[in-house]
Amino acid sequence: MTKLLTAIRSFLFLLWMAVTVVPWALAVLVYSIFVRGAPIYWLCAGWLRVAIWGCKVICGVEKRVQGMENLPDGPVILLSKHQSTWETFAYPTIMPKPLCYVFKRELLYIPFFGWAMARIDMIHIDRSKRAEAWNKVAEQGRKHMGHGNWVIMFPEGTRAPRGGQGTYKAGGTRLAVATGVPVVPIAVNAARCWPRKSFMVRAGVVDVSIGKPIPSEGRTADDLMREVETWIEAEMRRIDPEAYVSSAT
Repeated sequence: MTKLLTAIRSFLFLLWMAVTVVPWALAVLVYSIFVRGAPIYWLCAGWLRVAIWGCKVICGVEKRVQGMENLPDGPVILLSKHQSTWETFAYPTIMPKPLCYVFKRELLYIPFFGWAMARIDMIHIDRSKRAEAWNKVAEQGRKHMGHGNWVIMFPEGTRAPRGGQGTYKAGGTRLAVATGVPVVPIAVNAARCWPRKSFMVRAGVVDVSIGKPIPSEGRTADDLMREVETWIEAEMRRIDPEAYVSSAT
């Protein structure tokens, strides 16, 4: 009975997103003819609030955020654990500054959702062209941070299963070293409620833990990423200990 109820709620949540994203995206496309920059970003973030609200009301997913006081006022690169679609939707509703995601350009082709994303300051890359992709990240990351945006990256590159760990890549810390801005590590256990590669969303609480800024001056990208990885993975075991029971025994 519980699985059936979860399936019904998950379907209603997907329906909620589908029904709301179309008029919202059309509004963004029309509005972007006349306005660019932060107003368009916050309009898009408005739909993400609607989606996260629907996830809470329909599926019973709450959030608990720790460490907001660690966020600096100036430029920063956020480096987050990646387990679920949930955090990609939730972070713009949590963070006080516009976020500039680094993502694969294929997402731009998703009807309505991708079309709206193309209107805001993001860094979309072609993963098959690594050198070109890095140059684009460095150039646009510097530009967007100069406009007051925060760059956010998922070092593992793709969603990791709950209790799992991908390979941490140094692209985010490489950008930090190149620009001299600090990095902020973030741990999130969203797979507890919304696992990767699944449309089943279970009721529960998602913990988001924001670490203290780590300066990049005088550091190498690899050394800085190792510190980020160490903090995130240790924090994951603190906020979601049951997911790591088997690995500890």
